[in-house]
Amino acid sequence: MNKSELKEFLDEKVQLYNNPKFIETDPIQIPHAFSIKEDIEIAGFLAATISWGNRKMIINNGKKMMGILDNSPFDFVMNHSENDLEKLDNFVHRTFNEIDLKTFVMSLKNIYTNHKGLEYVFAVNQDDSSMQKSISMFKKTFFEVEHFSRTEKHISDPFNNSAAKRINMMLRWFCRQDKKGVDLGIWKSILPSKLSCPLDVHSGNVARKLGLLNRKQNDAKALAELDESLRSLDKDDPVKYDFALFGLGVFEGF
Repeated sequence: MNKSELKEFLDEKVQLYNNPKFIETDPIQIPHAFSIKEDIEIAGFLAATISWGNRKMIINNGKKMMGILDNSPFDFVMNHSENDLEKLDNFVHRTFNEIDLKTFVMSLKNIYTNHKGLEYVFAVNQDDSSMQKSISMFKKTFFEVEHFSRTEKHISDPFNNSAAKRINMMLRWFCRQDKKGVDLGIWKSILPSKLSCPLDVHSGNVARKLGLLNRKQNDAKALAELDESLRSLDKDDPVKYDFALFGLGVFEGF
């Protein structure tokens, strides 16, 4: 396929998968269950954090987390007592356990109390072309609170050559102004043109088969290469193609 044919092909796949039916089988349904901005942010951040492995298990554990937080995640984060934190005992999703979840709750309280909230922390450190510096700075802010070193692995850092798949996915959820009702678009301070595709094994393999990506590792360098390819197809909304790449890989076995 030449470039115009490739764009037409991918645009068709975006239309196919970027619709409300996508929500039914995706972790994005966790933040979609809320209406208050801060609840959506916390639910989305936590759901994105555990988004690796079996999708059904991710969704089930995301719902379990929200139940533990009394289905009012912002209120729980801001007003929890030591006794309330005991409700988090025994939570586990793969290597993310109650130690990590308790740290996340305390760190989120610090962010909303002392740093003007999640959106501000990401927005204030963005640069002109991407969100990778912002993600790296977010990790520094996030771990200002006392924590076990084991928990640091659950927040990726692009400056350590990570593709930061889960945080880039969360940023797509919050920043992309989606007319189809899948991405939430609650953050207006970050342009969708700066977003990066959540690069994982599925999107990476499809991108390579389509000639959008040559690098073999799914790392920060590969993400920069994929960013350039997708922005050449749509400079204003490059991450809409995540729906195409993911759908082709997961649903079509492309």
